[in-house]
Amino acid sequence: MPRAKKDSQKPDQQFATNGISVMGDGNIDGITTVADDRKPGEWGRAWSVNITTYLTTLFILFVTPFIALYLFMACPEFECSVTSPVIQFYHGKLTMAAFLARAPSLNVLAFKMAVIWIMLQILLYYLPDVFGYILPGYAGGTRHGAVTPAGHQLKYNVNGLQSWTITITLWILNGVYFKWFSPAIVVSNWGQLFWVANILGYSLSVFVMIKAHLFPTHAHDRKFSSSIFYDFLMGIELNPRIGKMFDLKLFVNGRIGMMSWSVINISYAWKQYEVHGFVTNSMILVNVLHGLYVIDFFWNEAWYLRTIDIQHDHFGFYLCWGIFVWLPWTYTLQGFYLVHHPTLLSTPVFFGVLLLGIVSYSIFRAVNHQKDLFRRTNGNCKIWGKSPEFIECDYYSGDGKKRRSRLLLSGWWGVARHMNYTGDLFQSLAFCLATGVSHILPYFYFIFISILLFCRCYRDEDSCKLKYGKNWDKYCNRVPYRLIPGVY
Repeated sequence: MPRAKKDSQKPDQQFATNGISVMGDGNIDGITTVADDRKPGEWGRAWSVNITTYLTTLFILFVTPFIALYLFMACPEFECSVTSPVIQFYHGKLTMAAFLARAPSLNVLAFKMAVIWIMLQILLYYLPDVFGYILPGYAGGTRHGAVTPAGHQLKYNVNGLQSWTITITLWILNGVYFKWFSPAIVVSNWGQLFWVANILGYSLSVFVMIKAHLFPTHAHDRKFSSSIFYDFLMGIELNPRIGKMFDLKLFVNGRIGMMSWSVINISYAWKQYEVHGFVTNSMILVNVLHGLYVIDFFWNEAWYLRTIDIQHDHFGFYLCWGIFVWLPWTYTLQGFYLVHHPTLLSTPVFFGVLLLGIVSYSIFRAVNHQKDLFRRTNGNCKIWGKSPEFIECDYYSGDGKKRRSRLLLSGWWGVARHMNYTGDLFQSLAFCLATGVSHILPYFYFIFISILLFCRCYRDEDSCKLKYGKNWDKYCNRVPYRLIPGVY
């Protein structure tokens, strides 16, 4: 039977598992008490900035936009070679002025495309969800997010899967039936859209910075550091909203980022067909593996409300510009590469990479499912055929209340502390292997995700240490490995 769309969670009760807040009994009697020298709500984004963090902040703000432009220009201007421009710079055959002169210019069409796209996604964002009524197991409609450090619990209109279905259906129908424009229009104007995306990403970053100071949505969920640059990068507000329901973080992450990912990949495939007269099995494989990842995101959008992205990450340049520019121009490099270098995989390689992608995805999903099952049943479930083991502890939210928490020790969560990241890591490797091994450019995603996930492991654990205190040390002693059992 399809699930009812009504969310029965009560906003004044909370329970947590492995750092992801969920709902449960608010009574804290009988739990293991940790040292009470922790400050309320002091978990998540940094409060102060050291010199290493400051330098990293400046690097991200001023260097990563150039990296994104460099990676984009590698294919149309340098035969998809990452090293060729560097070598030419080194030997004096290419100057920065000459490099930038070869960059695409801005045009009005790119602005029109961006405006129409955003307006469509805003319209779809507000549509009442229907899929929650007709799809068994899908949690759509009005859902509660996790309780914030200051004790707020926000409502969300979860309809991402419905919006994705409508968007992709319209995009494909246009290409094969209506023919309003070529679905390859995205990649045909990819350089021009790069500048538009940068303008939008920077503009939104400035807006949310100003909003956080002048008219915050929830003032007590703001965080300020000793550096204005760090505050601009990582964000001050946790959940900035326009009105009561338009959540900027969820909209930008899901509807600008993940929704665009599918449309961009379809545009790559269409462009490959227009230019070469065929679509390679490698391009199909990239679309399938990326599509599986995106559909999983929207199917589990209600679960996503309780991940670190929504629960802990504040909304600043890191997410604003990152979703508008970094995600579209670096995460989709495999398809962009295949437009310029069509690659035909052998049958064994095709199915080998497909198997790697499916197995990695299965691990990623199984890990998250176990945590979600444990949360939904308050531990009254079976994980790998046994009753789950856990460490019971507490933490403080920003409103000063002591709240209950459980750290799961069973299933994948007893194998390694971040097995969901392990699945994600090998899934990203499959994305890149789908392009062959001729160029390093399409492997940038795997390199970046490896660095990101390794750093996130430490960031997550610093947050959990601050949040859970000595009980987190106890959990780490029980589960000593982070990503790869027996290795790391």
